[in-house]
Amino acid sequence: MSLTTKYVFVTGGVTSSLGKGIISASLAKLLQARGYTVTIQKLDPYINIDPGTLNPYEHGECFVTDDGAETDLDLGHYERFLNVPTSRANNVTTGKIYQSVIDKERRGDYLGKTVQVIPHITDEIKNRVKILGKTGNYQFVITEIGGTVGDIESLPYIEAVRQLKWELGKDCLVVHLTLIPYLSTTGELKTKPTQHSVKMLLEYGVQPDILVCRTEHRLNKELRKKIALFCNVDPDAVIESIDASTIYEVPLLMEKEELDIVVLGKLNLPIAENADLGKWKEFLHKIQNPKSAIKIGLVGKYVELKDSYKSIHESFIHAGAANDCSVHIEWIHSETINDDNVHEKLEGLKGIVVAPGFGQRGIEGKISAIKYARENKVPFFGICLGMQCAVIEFARNVLGFKDANSTEMNPGTTNPVIDLLEAQKKIVNKGGTMRLGAYPCHISEDTKMFEVYRKKEISERHRHRYEFNNEYLADFENAGMIASGINPEGGLVEIIELKNHPWFVGVQFHPEYKSTVANPHPLFTNFVKAAVEVASLKSKV
Repeated sequence: MSLTTKYVFVTGGVTSSLGKGIISASLAKLLQARGYTVTIQKLDPYINIDPGTLNPYEHGECFVTDDGAETDLDLGHYERFLNVPTSRANNVTTGKIYQSVIDKERRGDYLGKTVQVIPHITDEIKNRVKILGKTGNYQFVITEIGGTVGDIESLPYIEAVRQLKWELGKDCLVVHLTLIPYLSTTGELKTKPTQHSVKMLLEYGVQPDILVCRTEHRLNKELRKKIALFCNVDPDAVIESIDASTIYEVPLLMEKEELDIVVLGKLNLPIAENADLGKWKEFLHKIQNPKSAIKIGLVGKYVELKDSYKSIHESFIHAGAANDCSVHIEWIHSETINDDNVHEKLEGLKGIVVAPGFGQRGIEGKISAIKYARENKVPFFGICLGMQCAVIEFARNVLGFKDANSTEMNPGTTNPVIDLLEAQKKIVNKGGTMRLGAYPCHISEDTKMFEVYRKKEISERHRHRYEFNNEYLADFENAGMIASGINPEGGLVEIIELKNHPWFVGVQFHPEYKSTVANPHPLFTNFVKAAVEVASLKSKV
């Protein structure tokens, strides 16, 4: 199907956190299911170049793409829904926009001109939107604009949308996501906040084509007609987005509301083919009708904000469906664990995940949790820092190196089993300087990891500075912890596993970034499978 790239912009009003990312991903999924090629882009109004230096409490998880971009967590939703990799072009921040414009000004690209928000900043924004459609040869580019209409920092993006709508005409439309609050005292759904939000958009020169209304209660015909009348949209373009039990239900709710049909109709595109959502519906049926359930403990230091581990959480949903099992995650703060209370904290869990992170805080609790998993034969999965903590725990309690540590935590340790990469020692700037993105890994045969991946060569995404210290490799392997995955370019240890344990694996990379609905990550599916099997065996004892 060959056609001019169509551009869909998704804005938000009334309040933040309404789910623009999920609506964008759901619309993209429906269009993809009808045979169109689609990509989704996120424009973030903050001045950071990327979220890589942000505390997870500030912005949730930092998602990493194959090409090494540290991006907004919504890109994780895009990939999980579409099963198509994103890139650094899919996430643009105000910081990147201004940095690019200032670099051009310093080079003399604007020589003689006064550099201003209009046209220079808006032109740069428009270029970032259009170039994605050209380079990827996509039929649809859906662009989600972060923040809420009316935010000062969002104004250049809204102006860029206004200009693009004028330039692209029938090849462009705007979807505005808004809130219809329910007043329990009067038993009414109120449309006034939506009316004000749309009027604010109109003040900036943008007329939304479609309204997606988040609501706790159904919108009747009269209410839809009222919204359409006062917001200047067609009645069939008022779309209900009622609260769902899971984000994976939203594409089917949007299909029922015919969001994709309205979009295609307004863009004068054929609507002949039915959306092929058979596999999606099968996945949804599995997560809503599990045959068993297990409890997995996630030990981390950002557990107060679940979005800090968003991709891990979603990966367990995918893996649970693959095993016809509901995975209940127990969120455990690593600072609350020590050797004295670890049994009390972790007893009854069928698997233990030690999460990624940076810095000293909560490290000893993670190490105590790993010791418990190793000694009590509880399936264990360490990711990035979780893998490094497993190495430290083994060095201390099996190899007898009592002061073993990472030089990140203790630069003066006499047994630096985890150490800074030589190339990292000269780096001063923090942003974008880690080992980032996809790297190859060679897996040894006759290992648990070869059974999991069923191939020798894999590629996984990274986000870290510190590595396993190969000077200690022989000591570890002689004691039963083997390096089953090695980076072929630098000889770096990517995966460790224990020989005499039901499932004890640590990985230096982040497998959660590659798990999707269509392709659950094999590490998560096998970990859940092992947890189910161990739980079954224990129940028979």
